[in-house]
Amino acid sequence: MRLLRLEADGFFRLKEHIGRDIPPYAILSHTWGPDQEELTIQDVLEGGGKSKSEYRKLTFCGKQAAKDSLEWFWLDTCCIDKSSSAELTEAINSMFRWYANAAKCYVYLSDVSVDSAKGKGQLPRATWVPSFQRSRWFTRGWTLQELLAPKSVEFYSAEGEYLGDRKSLVQEIQTITGINSKALEGSPLSHFSVEERMSWAANRDTKREEDAAYCLWGIFGVFMPAIYGEGNNAFKRLQKEIEEWPTWTFCQ
Repeated sequence: MRLLRLEADGFFRLKEHIGRDIPPYAILSHTWGPDQEELTIQDVLEGGGKSKSEYRKLTFCGKQAAKDSLEWFWLDTCCIDKSSSAELTEAINSMFRWYANAAKCYVYLSDVSVDSAKGKGQLPRATWVPSFQRSRWFTRGWTLQELLAPKSVEFYSAEGEYLGDRKSLVQEIQTITGINSKALEGSPLSHFSVEERMSWAANRDTKREEDAAYCLWGIFGVFMPAIYGEGNNAFKRLQKEIEEWPTWTFCQ
């Protein structure tokens, strides 16, 4: 698992941690901007990418992790080499665990804006809840596991202002997503039926057809190879894996 660290000179360092040699880390959840504006692992290795609009997510995560006394953090765009199909498959199969093991998950809502000048105290909910409820983050497939897997999930505006965490916003999140409040409060996902878990993803979108299945692997605890180009067959493989999985707990 590659992790990032913000150095004293303002540059970001990547380091690979193997096995149990993984320090406490923060992890970022976000929605992607235009491909050409997203940072890549090559940008970080070369110390570039500062002119890209999505660089703000990298700096936000690094600074917020430092505030929380976390030396290391993880951001998918910069920590996964997507040119390697083997690495991409490993990352997809590991994603739920990486989010679950994070000390903190920061949700960066690029489409929720607040008045930073008023952000020194408690921000009145009326000023941001409407845009929070409409946020694109709640409509994406991959963010479902990013909402449910971590122990601690904190929400931040585009300006980096703290809005609340999964616990304090549980009612709003339940209303937006339809997810059972017990799942949002940390109950094991195996306590919920396959049908209920599938319903949580019903109105979420993914850029690639296969990701509609791949983003659910962690929700159902299955591990499979990623085969981009297989189309709807990805979902058929997921359904077959669920049917054959020996440890399912079905709850009524």
